[in-house]
Amino acid sequence: MINKNSPLPIYYQLESHIKGLIEQGALSPGDTIPSEREYAETYQISRMTVRQAINSLVNEGLLYRKKGSGTFVSERKIEQPLQGLTSFTEDMKKRGMSPSSSLLQFEVVPATSFIANQLGIREGDSVYEIKRIRLADNVPMALETNYLSESLVKGLSEEIVQASIYSYIEENLGFQITRADQLIEATKASKEEAKLLQIPKDHPMLFIQRNTYLSDGTPLELVFSRYRGDRYKFFVEMER
Repeated sequence: MINKNSPLPIYYQLESHIKGLIEQGALSPGDTIPSEREYAETYQISRMTVRQAINSLVNEGLLYRKKGSGTFVSERKIEQPLQGLTSFTEDMKKRGMSPSSSLLQFEVVPATSFIANQLGIREGDSVYEIKRIRLADNVPMALETNYLSESLVKGLSEEIVQASIYSYIEENLGFQITRADQLIEATKASKEEAKLLQIPKDHPMLFIQRNTYLSDGTPLELVFSRYRGDRYKFFVEMER
């Protein structure tokens, strides 16, 4: 597996070898990989070289370390395109996964100045505040907080928000959702977020603010989402 006469760096060869085993399914999510010492002895290379290869795969999210236990294969990340406008439920179903939600909060509250500005309503107007844990195959993937104008989206209930809000808006209210703006930032999990998503405190996360609009330009929704950095990655196709 390691060719010391190759112009390719040895750490890169080992990195590619481990990555190949993961891609081929020889190493599955949750599997423990050999220790640095075992790799070093097997291929007669330095532990520093092994550490460089493993660090690269940890930084890429393919492996993760557990103190006192070893290094393990990570769960595969869900690749989310940024071109299309779809709901979490639609995304997971496309991937053959079973989406679900754990409702943390559902109430009508007065809009703050910021929320009112984002939704094109007056400060103090009633808005739905919906906080949910979004799950795929019963694994927590993201925390999501939605704000929608009560006067625009009538009849919203706890039962509806535990399924798909977009489906209700389009199929029951007859609105056409056409576009959204998204802001994406890197962040870390707070103690509360970590507990809800079953991840360590300060775990890497992706924070997304989404502003969604109807076909006539009316602001529909303001969403704050926090996705697990170990389970999500985003890509966009660009042309020159």
